[in-house]
Formats: sequence, structure tokens, C-alpha cells
Amino acid sequence: DGAELAVSVDADSIWANPRQLRKSVDDLPAVAKSLAKLLEIDEVPLLARLNSDRYFVWVKRRASAGESKAVLALKLPGVSISKEARRFYPNRELAAHVLGYSDVDGRGIAGVELMMDEKLRGSRYSTPVVHDGRGRMVDSDHLLDDLATQGHEVTLTIDKTLQYFAERELELAVRTAEAHAGSVVIVDPTRGEILAIANYPTFNLNDARKASDAEKRNRAVAERFEPGSTVKPFTMAGALAAGVVQPSDSIDCREGTLVVDGRVIHDAHHFDKLSPAEVISRSSNIGISKIATRMGRDRLHRVLSGFGFGQVPGSGLPGEVAGSLRPYQRWYAMDAATIPFGQGMSTTNLQLAMSMSALANRGRLLDPQLIKRVVDARGQTVEEPLPRVRQQVVPERVARLITDIMVGVTGEGGTGREAAVEGYLVAGKTGTAQKSDPAQGGYSKDKWVSSFVGFAPAYKPRLTIAVMLD
Repeated sequence: DGAELAVSVDADSIWANPRQLRKSVDDLPAVAKSLAKLLEIDEVPLLARLNSDRYFVWVKRRASAGESKAVLALKLPGVSISKEARRFYPNRELAAHVLGYSDVDGRGIAGVELMMDEKLRGSRYSTPVVHDGRGRMVDSDHLLDDLATQGHEVTLTIDKTLQYFAERELELAVRTAEAHAGSVVIVDPTRGEILAIANYPTFNLNDARKASDAEKRNRAVAERFEPGSTVKPFTMAGALAAGVVQPSDSIDCREGTLVVDGRVIHDAHHFDKLSPAEVISRSSNIGISKIATRMGRDRLHRVLSGFGFGQVPGSGLPGEVAGSLRPYQRWYAMDAATIPFGQGMSTTNLQLAMSMSALANRGRLLDPQLIKRVVDARGQTVEEPLPRVRQQVVPERVARLITDIMVGVTGEGGTGREAAVEGYLVAGKTGTAQKSDPAQGGYSKDKWVSSFVGFAPAYKPRLTIAVMLD
């Protein structure tokens, strides 16, 4: 909506001519000490630069107005101030992991700043000119066009208001649950536009150097996790599309216990017989595992791949990774039983949001879109991506059936009642997956990934929201 997220502003940069400075002052170490103290920089490398035989060295780039004023008051010959463009992020932490940041020379090194660096920074070019005897330019065969070298303006699909709410609620959720970290992704399911990506912990973009690697990590696109039961609707969609299960069928859930290859799969509650809708709304591992057996490994793998699992989503954000979905030929019996409910595979929160958006979007998987438009310095639109359909994963009637089923998840008797919103129908699915324990082997007894992914309004979807708490 035109809200500024990253802008360039003029900043004072302090430089010196070491040759001139040394001719004009008697005690260069004392000068270096004074400057270092005023500017809060290291005295030793500064003195080394001032002792050099060069005509130009930086003293401090991007200094504050107060620092510039204090240096000017010293009236040191050979020490000057010039203006440089500096990146400024008016909303501090807002969308930090999406926007990224740039270095002191304006080169993008993370996020959109890196992704769109070439377009944002503009360009330089050389042109032949004629000089007079004093080296002044007097003529050129080529018109010098300042606008041609300026960087483009990039508009994102991010909605500043939704981004703010996502970050606020995520921080509250992580603190309340005493969780390690978390992420939220919000997508427009009918266009594939990313409206918000929130991660916690986070950092202030204007002081990115002080942030830790953990704070800078864009978990929503760079962190894999086992999605758990949020995968069940996709498995069910594949089974309905293949015709191996009907909405009226009764699935024997064996009172909550199923032995596979000598190991036991449990349900959180003991169920006898459930309909396919109840298998999802009450989140029966055994029920969905038995339905997946009817499909066969190859068909299950094909439908999960069709929803984008095991693939890079394609937002273009640096650090984006694919989840894991091994070829079905390499599955053990236990894999074939647990992958239908999201264990033995992994995904990212962005991928989970895009997969759920396919169900919201009548069975069509879209590529994620982060760039709304790119405009050059003359105001001409040079790039305006359109929504891209990757494929029709399941028929529209199946997507509608799964929507009906997932509305039951947030209704009475469902596992996601807290996701119900007054005045709207919400379709979604909860997920709770044990984390793997490399030290002990197998799965941890007390470390979990909790997730919810859904869309609303259920039958005219505007938002898909995926939440993950580690």
C-alpha cells in the first residue's frame, strides 16, 4: 500500500587527507585519540590510517549528526565531512527477516536487500568525454542521464498491518508457551502473495551488526521441521482423488494402537470406528495411516510432491530450503505408516502455507510471490509478476470436500477449536510432532513442534495462516 519499509537517507561520513593533516598538526597520536573518543571507534587502526601516505582515508562512515558537529568543532585541517546515502528502516524490527539489510557500501547481504540488490542499487557506466587543459569536462558525445543510473523502487506483497499483528502475536505465543522460537506465514491463497512472514526471536534492522545468528535466522523459509498432523488433509485429499476412500466409509482405528514392523503407532485418544471426516477432525494417526495404505506408496508420494512437499517453494528469498520427502522406493514399512501423518518427512513454514493455500484455491498450487512490482527512476513499471499456477494437484470437488472436513477441526469436537473466529468459518488443521533426538536416537519425549495451518473465510478464502512453535 505504499508504506515505506526501507529507504535511503543522507548521512555524514567523515574522511581525512593524511598528508595534509600531518603537515598541520604536531601530535598526530593525540588527534587520533580525540577522534576515536568522539566517534567511539578503535584508536589504533585509526592512527595507522592517518599515518598513511594517502590523500584520502575514511575516519567514520555513516556518523550521527552529533558526531559530525563535534568533529567540525575541532577544526582539524585535512578532516572533512561528505554526504553518503545510508539505508534506514523506519519500522525497526518490522519484517526484518524479509527485508534483510545492506553493508556500509549499500550492498545487500540478506533478505530482499540481497535478492533485489542489482535492481535496488542502480548502475554505473562509462562514457567518453573531452577535457580541457585543466582537466575539466567540456564536451561529450553521449548524453549523461542521471536517472539511468538510479536504482529501482521495489514494492512488496507484504501487508504492513498484517505483518505487525503477526509479529506481535507470535512473540506473545512464544513467551507464553516458553518456546524456543517460532514463525508465522500469511498468504493470499488465490494469488500466492506473501502478506507476512514473522519470526521470533527477531532484531532491529538499523543495528543488525549487534544481532546474533539465531536472531537473524529466517526460520519460516530456512528451517525444516516435521509437520506432524498438518499433513493429514493432504493425504486424505490424495485418497479421495484416487477414489480409494469415500466420505461415507468407516475406518477401523483399532482403539488407538497399531503395530507396524514390530513397532507401535498410537493415537492420542482411543477410537473405534471413524468416518474420514472424523479421522481429520479428531486427528487419528491410525485412521490416516490405514487410508494411506489403500493408496499405495507411489500414489501417496505423488500427491505429497504435488502439494510441493520436498521442493523449494520458490519465493526467491536467500536461504530458502526444501523440506525432505524421500523417494517412496526408499521407505521402510514404518515410513509408509508415519509419513501420512507428517513424521519421517520435513517441510518449512512457507511451504506448509503454500500447500494449504492449494486446498483453499480449489486444488491449484501457486508459486509464492513476494515482489508486487518494480518501478524505475522515471516511474515506469519494469516488472509486475502475475500469479503463477504450478499445477492442479487435486480436483476442485476434492478440495471442497477437504475444506468441509477441516471446518470440522475448528468446530465442536475438533482439535483446533481455539482457531475458531466468531462470525467466520475457519478451515484448518493442528499438528504436534515430537522432535528427533540425535543424541539418544528416535524421538524426544519432551521436545515438540506445535503447528496450525488454516484459511478463512473457509469458502471465500482471503488468508492462509501457518503458525509453528518450536
